[in-house]
Amino acid sequence: MSDDQGGRDGQGGPEGQGGSDDQGGSDDQGGLSERDLAVLALERRSWPGPGAKERVVRERLGITPTRYYQLLNALLDDPRALAHDPVTVNRLRRLRDERRERR
Repeated sequence: MSDDQGGRDGQGGPEGQGGSDDQGGSDDQGGLSERDLAVLALERRSWPGPGAKERVVRERLGITPTRYYQLLNALLDDPRALAHDPVTVNRLRRLRDERRERR
């Protein structure tokens, strides 16, 4: 399980929250890390604008918005995220697919 999360959670840079608390002790949440759960929770909310969301991403998660969207994109392909929050994941998958079709 840690190999899968290791590819998503960190490249060892300063943006990662680092350490074992990202990867361990989350079996009660379907194998998702605390950060994965926080990303999904942020996506459930509605935002007045992109600036507010980016500020919360930096303050609460301690990562850049770019890293946040990388993590989110990986979560959308993770069956554990779908099992945890199917409404949010399916909505975001639809949006992602629509954007890809426009390109």
